Amino acid sequence: MTKKNNLIARTWRSLDGVLLFDKSRGLSSNTALQKIRRLFNAEKAGHTGTLDPMATGLLPVCFGEATKFSNELLDADKSYDATLRLGQTTTTGDAEGEITSERAVDFAQSDLDRVLMQFLGEIEQLPPMHSALKFQGKPLYEYIRKGITIERQLRRVVIHELAVNRWSGNEMDISVRCSKGTYVRTLAEDIGRALGCGAHLIALRRTAIAHFSLRDARDLPTLTAMNDAEREACVLPLSCLMPDMPRLDLDAKEIRRLAQGQRLGMDTGLPDGKLAIYGPNGFVGTGLQEGRRIAPDRLLSSVARQASATEFTEVVE
Repeated sequence: MTKKNNLIARTWRSLDGVLLFDKSRGLSSNTALQKIRRLFNAEKAGHTGTLDPMATGLLPVCFGEATKFSNELLDADKSYDATLRLGQTTTTGDAEGEITSERAVDFAQSDLDRVLMQFLGEIEQLPPMHSALKFQGKPLYEYIRKGITIERQLRRVVIHELAVNRWSGNEMDISVRCSKGTYVRTLAEDIGRALGCGAHLIALRRTAIAHFSLRDARDLPTLTAMNDAEREACVLPLSCLMPDMPRLDLDAKEIRRLAQGQRLGMDTGLPDGKLAIYGPNGFVGTGLQEGRRIAPDRLLSSVARQASATEFTEVVE
């Protein structure tokens, strides 16, 4: 059978949940996503938080309905292990660029301790041109490939934890826990600049996103070697995306009201904000509470379809 016929014969299936994937070096996030989607024959899939081809590590893949709730991970803190090459800067801030300067590595432990303290807490970063950040609908790296530099605004990010795990000659291993939007490549460059020798990133591995850990992730060879049942067991339920969100249990009638766009009036005893909504058959989506009012936020498509097929005209008090 030809490759074209193979593509035609493929049967996509409905699949909902989250896979913790360990991306290997050299794969773009989108290529990794498409490989996983084909492996699971999933109709719909998306990843949460791009990793550069050079980077490895945790890349959660959301299947089906889970894509609706992926913002919970996009906005979450992330952790990385990184290796810096001291004494050299490059055009891209990492090992894929050309070397632009070389300087001697000459600083003491006390200098390093002082510099690291400068990068703890809220800091400002200038997003790199070699990044997927978009300007007028195009990623910045497309502009820089044409020799065009776009003016960028400093952005505020938070470095929660920053530690040196190893320092030997011109190489340094660090661990970072940071807020969304942080460029570890830029952090490496800024640390090198503050040390007076320059630096660039030669390895990056994402180890955690929110409560998800790389320890629980599977790489492509492992997943490929599994049978269908074993792979299916690796897919986590939708509710894993919001483990700390307050839970509100409703009956079928109340769920139907929300699915039809109505607000509920009740005293839940829960704090205002986003709630994880559960019905008689399990998780159905999220709602927003303000005072005694519960409004729908994001609901499963199956719940919305069922509600649209049901006549319901009761007025909420």
